[in-house]
Amino acid sequence: MLKVGLLGAGRIGNVHAKAITSNAGSTLVAVSDVNTDAAAKLAAQYGAEARSSLDIINDPAIEAVLIATSTDTHSDLIEAATKAGKAVLCEKPVDLSLERARACQIAAAGTGKPVMIGFNRRFDPNFAALKAAADRGDIGKTELLSITSFDPAPPPVSYIKVSGGLFRDMMIHDFDMACWIFGGAPETVTAIGSSIVDPDIGAAGDVDTAAVTLKFADGRIAVIKNSRRAVYGYDQRIELLGSEGLLSAGNILENTVTKSTRAGVTGAKPEFFFLERYMRAYSIEWNAFVEAITSGSALPVSLDDGVNALAVAEAATRSLATGQSVSLAEIR
Repeated sequence: MLKVGLLGAGRIGNVHAKAITSNAGSTLVAVSDVNTDAAAKLAAQYGAEARSSLDIINDPAIEAVLIATSTDTHSDLIEAATKAGKAVLCEKPVDLSLERARACQIAAAGTGKPVMIGFNRRFDPNFAALKAAADRGDIGKTELLSITSFDPAPPPVSYIKVSGGLFRDMMIHDFDMACWIFGGAPETVTAIGSSIVDPDIGAAGDVDTAAVTLKFADGRIAVIKNSRRAVYGYDQRIELLGSEGLLSAGNILENTVTKSTRAGVTGAKPEFFFLERYMRAYSIEWNAFVEAITSGSALPVSLDDGVNALAVAEAATRSLATGQSVSLAEIR
């Protein structure tokens, strides 16, 4: 039974608490949060203790920690937890600063302790099936990848100001997906973006609508589209074109009912947001982490993957600022 400490009792912390306690191989021992009331409430819900992050990290009886705190704490907590001998699953991104993330990567590697970054979309059953089909060669040589990721509504501008920007906060999931599906990092990154959903987002120095093209060394191309507003729901789709066909993974709908009348055919909207859309993926992600830790096998997502995705986000940020394609080699 893997004894786990959860750092962070906010919205995503609650999702992870459910995943931890639903796995027969793990038990939630303690919860921490800067909001002590939130930590106490979540801990009581699952029969755990509310403690400080430092207490959890320094407790030798706790074997693993799940970091679901604010992004600016991720690198420090990863370093502290691995130094204390803990296995770690940390929410994305590793850090807002690529330089700081690389320093964390080196420090954690020196401890020999496993660190997994929470790119939960890899564990979505439909996306995983698409990846498996591509790897089997079902559509021949993969050539062109299209990823659509639209949020139903923009977050508050107060969040935008501390998020690190759309590329580090939102599209980083899609950067990881592209690298995962194509089996490596791109060679060049080209980004365009604008603020057309909410002018206050532009005033805060960010964009809310963007498209990024990734070109890989072998000529393959990935095109990623993000928007902070899709009034019909959380739009998450992938298409992968190959020499022998096409693979596609569509939205998960609120229900499968369609209505057909003389006026036309209508159906349900996509699931509203990420909690509804990816709840199953979070559970599968945690199960994969526990399996890897308890069996001693390789983690399905590494700290290196997190740093690589952040490097692509940095390249996209520079491309947007300069209007030029950016070589990933310049970022590394």
